[in-house]
Amino acid sequence: MGMSAAPFVPDTRDLDALRRAAAECRGCELWKNATQTVFGEGPPDADVMVAGEQPGDQEDKQGRPFVGPAGGVLWRAFDRVGIAREQVYATNVVKHFKWEARGKRRIHKAPNRIEIVACKPWFAAELDAITPQILVLLGATAAKSVLGSSFRVTRQRGVVLEGPNGIPTVATVHPSSILRSEDEGRKQAFGEFVRDLAVAAEFVSRPSRRRGPPANESRSQSSAGSQR
Repeated sequence: MGMSAAPFVPDTRDLDALRRAAAECRGCELWKNATQTVFGEGPPDADVMVAGEQPGDQEDKQGRPFVGPAGGVLWRAFDRVGIAREQVYATNVVKHFKWEARGKRRIHKAPNRIEIVACKPWFAAELDAITPQILVLLGATAAKSVLGSSFRVTRQRGVVLEGPNGIPTVATVHPSSILRSEDEGRKQAFGEFVRDLAVAAEFVSRPSRRRGPPANESRSQSSAGSQR
């Protein structure tokens, strides 16, 4: 059997229990060079679940997703479309920071297919625990991981598709790509990003349709759902 996080994923939908277990995950080799596991963060009854590729340098140091520059872009865009941070569960399809040294800096290095597949059980468990109204995927790695290798963000961004467990799913660019845009193109890139998130916002009813149990209580006896 190849590398997989599956043996480390407990049979629960309790996010706190999943987070504690993920801290000890050795399902692939990425944990060796990372500071810590960066698990998802947000309410168990989140309306929106958003997933990127992997944590960045700041996320790795702080142990929280989307707290770096790209996170700033993401939360500003969600605010533009009327989605509060308290309505969002944020995560990544890969839970450890993969990097290479460049001088004193740690530079992002894209995870390979083996590492992405190995980490899928954690994402599946999170999605099963949250059951959001809409799933938002950021960037090609996250989109292909969830929607299949033939998916192309450049052609299908902002389009609502049926995702895992039948959950409506929208893919768009990763906010880090906006930061890499030239100054004159950054405003346009951000506007297009906001338009994609506005599509997702159409699926969000306000106030939240449900209020689940606290994160430290099990919401169900079922195991983590499958992910295609």
